[in-house]
Parts: sequence; structure tokens; C-alpha cells
Amino acid sequence: MAQKPTLPKGTRDFTPSEVVKRNYIFDVVKKHFTAFGFQPIETPSFENSETLMGKYGDEGDRLIFKILNSGDYLSKVDDATYAERDSNKLTPKISEKALRYDLTVPFARYVVMHQNELDFPFKRYQIQPVWRADRPQKGRFREFFQCDADVVGANSLLQEVELVQLYDAVFTDLGLTGVSIKLNNRKVLAGIAEVIGAKEHLIDFTVALDKLDKIGEEGVKKEMLEKGISEEAIVKAAPLFTMSGSNADQLLALKELLQDSEEGSKGAEELSFIVETLEDLGLQSATLKLDVTLARGLNYYTGAIFEVAAPEKVKLGSIGGGGRYDDLTGIFGLKDVSGVGISFGLDRIYLVLEELNLFPQAIDQSLDVLCVNFGDKEALAALKLVGKLRKMGVKADFYPATAKMQKQMKYANNRNVPYVVLIGEQELADNTFVVKDMAKGEQQTYSLDAPETFVKEL
Repeated sequence: MAQKPTLPKGTRDFTPSEVVKRNYIFDVVKKHFTAFGFQPIETPSFENSETLMGKYGDEGDRLIFKILNSGDYLSKVDDATYAERDSNKLTPKISEKALRYDLTVPFARYVVMHQNELDFPFKRYQIQPVWRADRPQKGRFREFFQCDADVVGANSLLQEVELVQLYDAVFTDLGLTGVSIKLNNRKVLAGIAEVIGAKEHLIDFTVALDKLDKIGEEGVKKEMLEKGISEEAIVKAAPLFTMSGSNADQLLALKELLQDSEEGSKGAEELSFIVETLEDLGLQSATLKLDVTLARGLNYYTGAIFEVAAPEKVKLGSIGGGGRYDDLTGIFGLKDVSGVGISFGLDRIYLVLEELNLFPQAIDQSLDVLCVNFGDKEALAALKLVGKLRKMGVKADFYPATAKMQKQMKYANNRNVPYVVLIGEQELADNTFVVKDMAKGEQQTYSLDAPETFVKEL
């Protein structure tokens, strides 16, 4: 009995229509990457395990797909280690490689290995798949493309400003208005933890705070208590739970809250610079919003933190994010190289554009012209015409087998072909071809010696 074909959970096949739509997003993003001066690089789909492990926190490490060593991978495992059944001890002996979890850490590795070849500041973009052993759900997959833009070798906050502008330019070009670009700063979060007396609980404090929109104020307070954060500290943090108003209002409140923290005050000043500069420059369609509860990537972000939310009417998670990582390359031995970058969640952006019907109407039109097949002599004339049309930039094809006209026209309809070319016995005698407009149902005749006449009317 034949095996029923299946796909691994969290992965997908893509139809021609889906590939065309994905490529449309890629092309728009690449266009703006290039316009902003970013250069493309590519890195391997897998890295040495030591490159990836320990860079994303305990949760991230659990989501990294490990690759078993080739051959008899158990042969180098001693009986004592095998008998312990401790995966943490066993894994390094049977797996030396892992699929990349993101593009940021491989980029840091790339910069360190190629530092003598690069001109700093180095602006790179990278569009490649990544893999995470996550629980699949809507908009979350185990294999998906990431699209990153990073700048290393410059610590100017103007880079953060430019990355916000880049987000705005891409989403405006895609017609995706109403996007919110959330902004926070790790120094602000560290300062808050300091002033409320929970400095040693920074990660637990911020992880709980990040869930405010999901579990509410009481849920956050409960989680903080469970993590060992005192009630007194939680009371001091109370203003964060209800912080609202304009960016300027929130910045004033933050500066007052953080006045006794040098690190926190510095973070607030950095936020002020970014916000005020972008208010002066203006954005096309996106909205910049301060969000003091935003706490993504704290294991490696050191300054600004970004997260992009889809328009409110779309119930989907973030469609982008990033931040500054002043010491990421330091883990590979290259000190004092500042970096900042953002990522576009291309798969989720696709879902948003699909839900809001924002893809161009003709995007599924893979052919401009299809020549039907009436027989051997007619087919030869049709092939010659197809060749001429292709040289003129027309997407043209030919039905390869003789078949009933009804079947060939159905094929043309299924392919969303706007024009069908007919070359029958009479057209051969007259040295002409007939073009049928599939939308209007009208037909027009042209000379086979002058197909450019038809092309000009397309």
C-alpha cells in the first residue's frame, strides 16, 4: 500500500500564486533596502552549535533544531553518559551543528570573520529561511523566512531613526497603512527595575511586564510575586501599568520615574532623541508609539527595542522587530562594535496583506498571452509568434498538445490569461493571427509580420 504523503508540522508547500505574492513582498522590501544603502549577504542554513547556543536565553536554546552527526553518531558516546539519559550531556556528543534560529547571530559571526574585508559602518540585508522548534499556530511556523537589515560599526542614534523610516517606507509601499512601530529601550527597563528595588530580578520583571496586554495588570502582578519580586517593588512599578498619553507625556513620566537611575535616565534620553527626530522628519503612514512594557530580546539588546504591530483590525502578532545590540559581536571576540537592526516578519506580512486584500489585482496573472493549438502547421506558426512576443517582453506560452477548443480555453481561464491567440487554417492562409480579449469577449486580427502592433496595445 502506497504511503500517504505528509508535511512536517509547521512547514508548508507554496502554490505558484503564493510564490508570486511572496516574491512581490521580497521585491518591495529589497527595493527599499537598496534605496537605504544596505548590501546583501547570505550565510549557511546551519551553523556550528557553539555559534548559536547560549545566545537566545534558555527558551531560545530549547527551540533550536539540532542536526545529528553523520554516520554512527552514538559510537563516541560512552556507556556512562548514555545511561544517564541526560540530554544536556548527550547532545554535544551526537550533534555538532544546528539550523540557524535567526539571522542576527550568524550575521555577528560573519562580521567577526570578515572584519578585515568590510567597510564600517557596514549596512547589510539578508533574506533567508530560519528554523525554530516552536509550537505551530496561525502566523507561527517552524520554517519561515526572515528579512533583516542591520548596521554595525556606528553607535549614532540616527541609525535607529533610519530603521524606523525604513519600516515606514516598506509598509507604505505595500499599502499597509495603520501599522504601529512600538519603541522601548533596555536601559529604561533596567532603570525601572533599579528604582523599584528589583534590579536582581530584571529578566523576570520585564518578562512579566511584557505580558500586560495579554494577562492584564492583576495577572502581571501575580506573576511578579511568584517570581520573588516584592509587593513594595510592584507598588512602585504601578505607574507603568497605566502609562498612557502622547509620546511626549510618557517621556516626561519616565524621566520623573527614572531620575534616580543613571542608566534609566540615559535610556529615556535616547528615546527622546529618536522620538523628537522622527516627529521633525515625519512618517508616511506608520505610527511611532512608546511602549514601556515592550521587553523582547533582552538577552542581547542593549538599547532601543522595536516591535511592529499590524493594523488593529488584523488579529495577528508582531510583523517585525529589532533593536540595538552593542556587544553582540563581543561574544565572538570582536569588542566595541555597536550594532542595530530590524527584521520583517515576511510570512505574517503575507497573511496581513491577504486578509486586507492588498495584493495587486493582476499579481496572479502569470501569462499575458496563450496560443491555442489547432494542429501541426498552425502550431509551428504559433511557436514562431510566441518566440517574437517573448523577445518583446510579453509573457507568452503555447498549448503543447492538440485538444478540444473547450479544454484549451478552460486552461486559459484557469491561468487567468487575459489574451488568447488563435491561428487556424484561415489565419495561416492570410498570414494573420486573431487575439481574443478574455474579459471583453472581443476579437481583433493582426499581421503575423507585425506582432508589435498587438504588443503596443497591451
